Amino acid sequence: MQNGIVFCRIHSWLTGRRLVSLPFSDHCAPLADREVDLEAILSSIVHQTRRDRLRYAELRPLHQPAVFDALFLPDTEFCFHQLDLTPSLDTLFRNCHKDSVQRKIRRAEREHLACREGGSELLDAFFHLLVQTRRRHHLPPQPKRWFQNLIDCLASDLRIRVAFQDRQPAAAILTLRHKDTLVYKYGASDPRFHPLGAMHLLFWKSIQEAKQDNLRIFDFGRSDSGNTGLLTFKDRWGAKRSPLTYSRFSIAPAPLSSAWKQQIAARIFSRLPDRLLCSAGNLLYKHLG
Repeated sequence: MQNGIVFCRIHSWLTGRRLVSLPFSDHCAPLADREVDLEAILSSIVHQTRRDRLRYAELRPLHQPAVFDALFLPDTEFCFHQLDLTPSLDTLFRNCHKDSVQRKIRRAEREHLACREGGSELLDAFFHLLVQTRRRHHLPPQPKRWFQNLIDCLASDLRIRVAFQDRQPAAAILTLRHKDTLVYKYGASDPRFHPLGAMHLLFWKSIQEAKQDNLRIFDFGRSDSGNTGLLTFKDRWGAKRSPLTYSRFSIAPAPLSSAWKQQIAARIFSRLPDRLLCSAGNLLYKHLG
């Protein structure tokens, strides 16, 4: 998921066609040991973008090689968090924020939340929470079949973890395992149970299991640079924050801002019944990255 030749997303200038080499990857480093090889790869991408009259090609490396500067310009800035799992569990716990993380985990343990992990058998509970969460964010949920396809393709490398309070799903996360890394990819929760620390408990159990499996990194994923709440949440786990810059080669001018359209869409999504909100997700995510 995080290795490949070069990650690029290419939009068609004329038809809106999109080619995604690695779906939903936050980052991907180029597999090129020599600068001359990387230059050849980038030149090929530029050639295809021009030949097919595509709008742009996008690269998502964690670290920007100097050779990018000649062709690909910085476009979007994110933040990226990774937690080093090599210290002991006691050290990892002590490195967490005392009030915002440690106390939440202890509260969840006192509440005797039931935590289950698996795959398809937990998809309904996960998706139920996801619909609630995406509505709070004024967005439609990803199609349920998208998650089922992930489960079918990734098998034991994908785990859904759900915390229950009196048989009610309180929070859920979806993680992916890749080599020595456990990647947090999706999270969802019921706000009624936020004071119980259900989400914190799921993260802590994931970290514990990653340690037991001798993994070395817990990948918290990317965050929008302006999302201070999410950035603070990840910082408080002791994770290292670093910049993540996407670069583009573009042959078409950037589209004009349509913030007013997004505001109208957000209001609509926040009010749609669950069935219609899910239908909107099924339709729109065919055209979104």
